[in-house]
Formats: sequence, C-alpha cells, structure tokens
Amino acid sequence: MFSNAVVIAVTLMLILSLCRINVVIALIVSAVVGGLCGGMELSTTIDAFNSGLGGGAKIALGYALLGAFAVALSQSGITDLISHKIIGRLGTGSEKSLNRIVKVSLIVIILAMAIASQNLIPIHIAFIPILIPPLLHIMSKLKIDRRLIACVITFGLVTTYMILPIGFGGIFLNDILLSNLKDGGLTGATAEMIPSAMILPALGMIFGLLVAIFWTYRKPREYDEEVILDAEPEHKEIDVKHVIFAFVAIICSLAVQLYTDSMIFGALIGFVILDVTRVLKVEGATTVFQRGVKMMAGIGFIMIAAQGFASVIKATGHVPELVTSITDLIGSNQPMAALLMLVVGLLVTMGIGSSFSTIPIIATIYVPLAIKCGFSIPATIALVGTAAALGDAGSPASDSTLGPTAGLNADGQHDHIWDSVVPTFIHYNIPLIIFGWIAAMVL
Repeated sequence: MFSNAVVIAVTLMLILSLCRINVVIALIVSAVVGGLCGGMELSTTIDAFNSGLGGGAKIALGYALLGAFAVALSQSGITDLISHKIIGRLGTGSEKSLNRIVKVSLIVIILAMAIASQNLIPIHIAFIPILIPPLLHIMSKLKIDRRLIACVITFGLVTTYMILPIGFGGIFLNDILLSNLKDGGLTGATAEMIPSAMILPALGMIFGLLVAIFWTYRKPREYDEEVILDAEPEHKEIDVKHVIFAFVAIICSLAVQLYTDSMIFGALIGFVILDVTRVLKVEGATTVFQRGVKMMAGIGFIMIAAQGFASVIKATGHVPELVTSITDLIGSNQPMAALLMLVVGLLVTMGIGSSFSTIPIIATIYVPLAIKCGFSIPATIALVGTAAALGDAGSPASDSTLGPTAGLNADGQHDHIWDSVVPTFIHYNIPLIIFGWIAAMVL
C-alpha cells in the first residue's frame, strides 16, 4: 500500500506544500514522481500531465474574470457602502457588546452565503472574491481570525452538498453518488436513502465547525490594517448611480451564470455592464481588468496544475490498485474495512482535488467490497459518500480551500496552506473519518 504511486505522489505533494514550496511547483514535482513510481516513462508522464491541463483552463479563466469583476465592483463604491459604513458603527469599551453582535452577524452572513451558493443560488465559489475582500477591513477591526472564516466558508461549500439534494447537492447525491452506487451493484439504493445516510457524517462537519468557532479560533488575531487599506482602491465619495449600476451588474451576472451554468460568462457580463455604464472611467477597464486577473492568477495556476496532477494519478492505474490492496488487510473485519476505505478515499480525493470526480473512481470497487464485508445499504452509502467528501476540505488543490484563499488573501495576509488547507483539514477531515466510521458501524 505504501509503495503505491498515489500514496507517494499525494504524500510528497502535501509535504512540499507544508514546507512552503509553491503549490504549483509541489503539484508538478509530485505528478512526475507519481508517474515514475507508477511505472510510466518520463515522456508518458509529461504527456499525461499536459493532457490534463486543459481541464483546469476553464476554471482558471473563470477565476480571472471573477477577480476582474470583483475589482470593478470596488470601483463603484459598493464596497464602501458595505464595509466602511459598518466600521463607522463599531465601538469600543462599553460598546463591545455591539461589536460582538456585528462579529456574530458577519460570521452568520458568510456562512449563509456559502450554504446558499451550493443549493439555493448555485453559484458555488463565485461569490467569494466579490463578497470577502470588502469585508477584510471589518474583520481586522473586529480582530476576527481569518482561519475561522476559511473554516466557515469551507463548511458551507462541502456540508450542504453532502446532505441537501438541491443544486450542487442534487448533482452530488443523485446524479453521481446514487448513479455510481447502482452501477457498482448496490441496486437496492434509492434517492430517499441517500440524504438520511449522509446525515451522521455531516454531523462530523458540524462538530468541526463548532470546535473552530468556540475553541480553536475564538481568540482575537491582529492583521496589518495599512496593508489592507493599501490593497483597497482609493476611497471617494459614493456615487449613488454607480452603486445602482453595481447592483444591476451583480443581478445580471448571477442570472447569466445560472442560465448558462458558466462563471466565465456571468463575470464577463457583470464586468461589461460596469464598463459600459462608465463606472470604470477613472482607472479604465484595462487597468481594472489587469488588477483583477493579477489578484486571482495564483489560484488559477494552482487549478490548472491540479488538473495535470490528477490526470497523471489516473493514468498510473494505481487508484484501483490502492483500493483493492486493502482487501488483503481486512478479511471480514468490518471496523478495519470501514476505516481503511475512508483513509483511501481521503488520499484519492486530496490528490484529485474534487469529491465529485472521486466517486466514479472508487464506487465500482468500494460497493462490491462493502457488500462482501456485510455492510448494509445505508452503511455502504455513508462509506462511499464520506470517502469521496473526505479531502475536499483540506486539499491544496480543492476549490473548497482555493475559494476561501482567493477572498481572504486579497491583501496578501492569508497563507493558502497554513491558513486555509491545514485548518480545514484538521477541523473537517478528522471528524469526517470518525463520524463516517460510526455511520458505517451503526447504519
């Protein structure tokens, strides 16, 4: 198992990332090492990596345009309306209770938006670079630890698709999970069983969020406010017309994204509206666009490199080998089988970076193995669903961690690995393994 190319590549990628090696470099080096360990020629490994890059181009372009749209919105004065009016109401001393209310309200609003982005208004991570950067100054005034906000956003992005069969949850639970379970031989599974089977694993996510809020990140954390202010555009008197145009741009951007299912065209329409209505006349559309792309460039390159890494991992053929290798270790031992299946799911998802892409890979092998070990239908659903969701939080290449970083690092004071990846890994993957294992044992 430990000589498996997937284990080696993912472990190396995580070690390099934790050593503060640039994530793009870590992904490329680990992909090459994983391909060679998987018995592939160097040229074949490079070809596999290159063939996967195209899959990340769409996501990277979407991020770039969202960054441009976010900077364009800041030119309208809407960010001043959102943030600086609130800051003016913050007090000290006897008004600490007011600040506490604002802090709690801010966290609840961000959590609600993250949840809505998956189900109610399925725009996924598109809201993050637009909503979060204008709030960084408020967070600094309130001394909110940004690692907590990263955990809050990731919770909303992951937990909701695990249990609510609406929007992205409908795609994950019904179109992907249920479909692949049936294809794998679990013919007795029904759509009604899926959400109820995933409730217990989702409680692990809730537990992790509560720990982050009330224990790990409850203490104030200082950020350099001058850096935040330098990252913001020069504030000027708010033009009511520009604010109205900004709201129109947001609504039109959302409508286009929902209609076309494309972040690219949604962000493009929003940017064009702000340009045509002369909101960008001070700096110019070209300058604003370049600033936005620069802000999101690092995230985009990680997305592209992650697709190449995932392509190499799949090309080695060692993912099925990794899954099947656990059968020699477990025999008929149900507790051990459940634990190893979850751990393998964690490794695979952290390497691929997407729980949605992990299910088709593991379900065809996990389902027969679960049936052989005597797991019930709900337990099998919980095992496969949890094994896929594991790693989505805590992977350097997952949009569930890249998204929060894209907003929280707008001023360069939020490290992707140590402030997004590590906190979400600790608070969500560990409880998910525990609660997923319990679900497999009791369902």
